[in-house]
Amino acid sequence: AGVAAEARFISSAKGKGLFATKNIRKGETVFVERPVVSSQFLWNALYNYRACDHCLRALETAEENAQRLLGKSSLVLPHPEQCSIRKDLHQQCPRCQVTYCSAECKQAALEQYHQVLCLGPSRDDPTHPLNKLQEAWRNMHYPPETSSIMLMARMVASVKQAKDKEWWIKAFSQFCSKTANEEEEIVHKLLGDKFKGQLELLRLLFTEALYDEHLSRWFTPEGFRSLFALVGTNGQGIGTSSLSQWVHACDALDLPMLQREELDAFIDQLYKDIEKESGEFLNCEGSGLYVLQSCCNHSCIPNAETSFPENNFLLHLTALEDIEAGEEICISYLDCCQRERSRHSRNKILRENYLFTCSCPKCLAQADDADVTSDEEEEGEGETDDAELEDEMTDV
Repeated sequence: AGVAAEARFISSAKGKGLFATKNIRKGETVFVERPVVSSQFLWNALYNYRACDHCLRALETAEENAQRLLGKSSLVLPHPEQCSIRKDLHQQCPRCQVTYCSAECKQAALEQYHQVLCLGPSRDDPTHPLNKLQEAWRNMHYPPETSSIMLMARMVASVKQAKDKEWWIKAFSQFCSKTANEEEEIVHKLLGDKFKGQLELLRLLFTEALYDEHLSRWFTPEGFRSLFALVGTNGQGIGTSSLSQWVHACDALDLPMLQREELDAFIDQLYKDIEKESGEFLNCEGSGLYVLQSCCNHSCIPNAETSFPENNFLLHLTALEDIEAGEEICISYLDCCQRERSRHSRNKILRENYLFTCSCPKCLAQADDADVTSDEEEEGEGETDDAELEDEMTDV
């Protein structure tokens, strides 16, 4: 299937946007895209969320995944044949033992960046420059994670390994870039209060581990900050899970009514128990840079959404509404809960994380609403509830 969309320049304020090149029906896949580069988050990997080192495909079986998230090794999942994990295909790098879901991923990683980043026998050596860099990053960027220094390391390694270095540098330069002030804001957001000192420490460790004269600009204070901001602004979160794959496969089973009800009840209970044990951290998580997806602008009433139904880094953009040829395709940078909040709250999140104020139809329609954040609204509502409650109690 061809791509039903193309990127076009809108204005210097908005930059690029993605537009439909033909009529797209609700539920249709607009495109499937693989990232230029991607990487699992470091804490996620440290906590044994086992994923393919290249495509982020979950490596545990659905049952192992559920057992770990529940902290209960005796759990047995019904319908094990619905699990899509093929352990017989898994392969490791013979030098550093990182694991891949297949020979294809092992080869792709080796050809693109892994020769530069392979730690070989130094994998557990804390003094190795790459390990020092990762340790420093983990100490600055705690869960919930939104980015990884290793995404930047893979960008550098991809250029280092490439015969055609210009092609890669051009590929990375397509991603939206910001002014110095904006970059500073994004880095600040990623690193918190002590960002200047931390950024300089990271830059020195990054240089020690990866310096390359073809990319000397990326190692200067300004260039490093730009690289950081590029990843902070354009990085798309990737989530994979063998358990959710299994659940989708179970949902599609044609079962007698009683069995269907039993299975649904089992799955509902399983998720409740997992939430108690592991909270919101269910997936193998990482981030990637996607050329087309990064052109999608935000709307609080999006007409498309991204997902990872293949349990790897392949991003599917799916239409939420019918989209006409020539119409802009927008996704939401906010999650469902954030989208339900007031215009003021939504824009506060967007300004802090993406440095823009939204002017989608929903925001324009709510432009005259009072400038209160949802927290203030909730506090206001809370007070009336308490007051009413007191009234009711005195009425008794």
